[in-house]
Amino acid sequence: MLMFSLEPANPFAQALTGALEVSLSPHEERVFPDGERKLRPLVDPRGADAYVVHSLHGGPTDSPHDKLCRLLMFIATLKDHGAARVTAVVPYLAYARKDQQTKPHDPVGLRYVAQLFDAVGVAQLIVLEAHNVAAFQNAFRCPTVHLSAHLLFGELAQEIARTELLAVASPDPGGVKRALLWREALEERLGRPVNFAMIDKRRSAGVLSGGQLVAGDVEGATVLLLDDLIASGETLQRSAAALRRAGAKDVIGCAAHGLFVDKAPELLADDGLSRLVVTDSVPPFRLPDDGPVRGKLHVVSAVPLFAEAVRASHGSWRQ
Repeated sequence: MLMFSLEPANPFAQALTGALEVSLSPHEERVFPDGERKLRPLVDPRGADAYVVHSLHGGPTDSPHDKLCRLLMFIATLKDHGAARVTAVVPYLAYARKDQQTKPHDPVGLRYVAQLFDAVGVAQLIVLEAHNVAAFQNAFRCPTVHLSAHLLFGELAQEIARTELLAVASPDPGGVKRALLWREALEERLGRPVNFAMIDKRRSAGVLSGGQLVAGDVEGATVLLLDDLIASGETLQRSAAALRRAGAKDVIGCAAHGLFVDKAPELLADDGLSRLVVTDSVPPFRLPDDGPVRGKLHVVSAVPLFAEAVRASHGSWRQ
């Protein structure tokens, strides 16, 4: 197995190689004066089962499309030099939110990204919590491994359930399946019913509407409000307020990816959300270290899920 990271100092990549008990394979990256990049492995990949770790969130230095281009070109280089199989390990997959046409002449960004991965010969893609699992799986022709973030939040829920009535909620209709899967897993784990709710949120042209009506029972419950990502925080803030009006005792925001863009530090400081739980797929570099959101933020590592997926993948390939 060869394991590359296009950001070798990245804590996620270092933790993943530690969990797998392998070393990061070295590579060279040169930046030309006009901004072009050259990436090449410093080990011979011929015949190897290679994995390239790169999360495609924007910042703090490169944009999502810069990171995507670097990842694709490095994978193509590995294939050119004889790698038997190259797997992209992508904790956060950019452009996954645009998975359908909702207006005339709309793009379908997820499908275009999938075509780019196919074009460079990616054999497999491992991601954490895609925006829409069905759309993600249908967009790619290569095998995909989708890791559900709720598997990382189970201990938190079990701790709360010892003393509190528990409910799982989706902040919008599109996330209902994700929340229901977590609810079912929690009921099996706890051996008792868990309540469920959904909020009526809609977004068009970037404008959020709805978020006032709650369908389900949250009266007196601690609500685990589950989403795939937190961007500006407006969805979570509105949903938490609606759940509180519906009688929720407490609301904890849970998401795989914490982007925390725009006014997120201000919106998420709202008292409606007592805690925020995200994974380390995206480092929370946009949140001020001394801000109020940092005080209620808990980061859970997704490394164990990825390590298990890579082990299984490599083991089946060798057989």
